Amino acid sequence: MAESNFIDYVKIFCKSGRGGAGSAHLHRDRRNPKGGPDGGDGGRGGHIILRGNAQLWTLLHLKYRKHIKAGNGVAGGSSMKTGASGRDEVIEVPPGTVARDAATGEMLFEIMEDGEERVLLAGGRGGLGNVHFKSATHQTPRYAQPGEEGREGWFILELKLLADVGLVGFPNAGKSTLLSRVSAAKPKIADYPFTTLVPQLGIVAYRDDRSFVMADIPGIIEGAHEGRGMGTRFLRHIERNALLLFTVPADSRDVAREYRVLLHELEAFNPELLDKKRLLAVTKSDLLDRELQQELEEELARELPEVQHVFISSVTGAGLERMKDLIWQGLNEPAP
Repeated sequence: MAESNFIDYVKIFCKSGRGGAGSAHLHRDRRNPKGGPDGGDGGRGGHIILRGNAQLWTLLHLKYRKHIKAGNGVAGGSSMKTGASGRDEVIEVPPGTVARDAATGEMLFEIMEDGEERVLLAGGRGGLGNVHFKSATHQTPRYAQPGEEGREGWFILELKLLADVGLVGFPNAGKSTLLSRVSAAKPKIADYPFTTLVPQLGIVAYRDDRSFVMADIPGIIEGAHEGRGMGTRFLRHIERNALLLFTVPADSRDVAREYRVLLHELEAFNPELLDKKRLLAVTKSDLLDRELQQELEEELARELPEVQHVFISSVTGAGLERMKDLIWQGLNEPAP
């Protein structure tokens, strides 16, 4: 997944179509030179529609398409003919795309399924023709309704990645190295924070030709739920993961505290994230000798009894199969 091609946030201006005007036509022919009203209704304006497309995995195709406008409705005609509706503008997006009002930040809806359609902006209604205004006391109305104006506004589209497992950790916690070791993904890896600037996906092979999808979420920092370090841009991807794999390096000053800080950031962003299954992976365990690992093992069992943990090393491969077993078990065990 090339960083330059992965776009998970766009801001677009949309305008729905204006409704067509109703007709004020009066019927005339050789046998009836003073016929009554027969003006038809105007057609509705075109809608702006979002449609899910499972073949898409990014919002890249909308990056340079900032203004989207639907067609206007056609005016009504004689003989009570209704005008044609304006052309709908359909915007295809990957499942997991959230639409928000750019002015208020309000979430409007989320596209969840392939082929699902939601109207982002409805087109203006067509005006009524003069036939609707005929009455016993006013038999030849010479007026009709104009079409309703379309709507417009700025909207934000945000993509939440769909993956079985989401890697959660501070910058430089070894998430990218882990993903590159257990899958064919090739994330950027370097010995400095914030190497990963966009989420990375990898398919992890498991026993008997089974597999699951793992996502490397860019590093979280303390205060991420308030937007620090583009935190909210990263945290939303976690909402669609079935299991969260917390990664804390073995050389951390306090593994249990780092885990709690990460958990607090998730809770502050969205309390429902605490309902997801969790696993703690202590990375870079090759830095520990047997005595230090045993000591840390006892400390985690005492301080974090509510979460399973596993010691792993992406360098030596130690603990990776055990980690996969625990992940597979967590993904397939029935919900409580």
